[in-house]
Amino acid sequence: MAHLPFPLAWGERTYIMGILNLTPDSFSGDGLIGQADPIRAALAQARRFAAAGADILDIGGESTRPGSTPVGDQAEMDRVIPVIAAIASELEITLSVDTYKASVAREALKAGAGWINDVWGLRADPDMAGVAAESGAPVILMHNASRPADAELQARLGGRYVGVHYADLLADVSRELMESVELAKAAGVHPDRIILDPGIGFGKTVEQNLELVDRLGEIRALGYPVLLGPSRKGFIGYTLDLPVKERLEGTAAAVAVGIARGADIIRVHDVAPLVRVARMADAIVRRGKAV
Repeated sequence: MAHLPFPLAWGERTYIMGILNLTPDSFSGDGLIGQADPIRAALAQARRFAAAGADILDIGGESTRPGSTPVGDQAEMDRVIPVIAAIASELEITLSVDTYKASVAREALKAGAGWINDVWGLRADPDMAGVAAESGAPVILMHNASRPADAELQARLGGRYVGVHYADLLADVSRELMESVELAKAAGVHPDRIILDPGIGFGKTVEQNLELVDRLGEIRALGYPVLLGPSRKGFIGYTLDLPVKERLEGTAAAVAVGIARGADIIRVHDVAPLVRVARMADAIVRRGKAV
């Protein structure tokens, strides 16, 4: 199993993270649980993503869409560990485990994952920071202000958050991200292993998500590489009045603007077309640097 050399060459090009959802209830409709052979389906998707230019595969076993039902540690491990092990044994590509549970992260790293992607920024499980520190794995710290009471679901457009208040959106998100950074550093995570994610779609209204993408440079200015995950999300659907399967162009626009504003990694469902978007954006905004 080959991992990307870390730290990566931040600023030279945009890295592509492809999403593998081992769930039955993903908001994007691409969950692999429920198929006759989820491991085989995940391997096939991983091969396609790798061939299309993905640098990292992010493997998750619990949906985080508004209104989703949490799953237990063992159920999540049963979904993701066999898939991580199968992909790690076949493909030379970096694997990330999308989990906020320390026990799941620990077993995923043993199975062949190289990164941890924690959607609660080390706040949900007090043991997660220690797992990251002990392993030396790069850890993605996401800002998350999700509350079920703020979620609104519509049959055609899916979920969104409404009525969410921030005293100052960018200042509040930045402050809370840096609180997660301090949790990581206090546990012994080396600063060069930390990546920040502003949490597009997680406890933000449509307008707040649009503003976060536009002002992503202010997150990048915190001094850490930034992951942006706008793919197929509700703010695109509600802006364009389109269901989840028709959000590729909206995702492409958000990705291109995000790269122009400083994103280092983009997390996407539609790898092949968005690799092209990223390479074109790189050619424009990273002129004179290796892409």
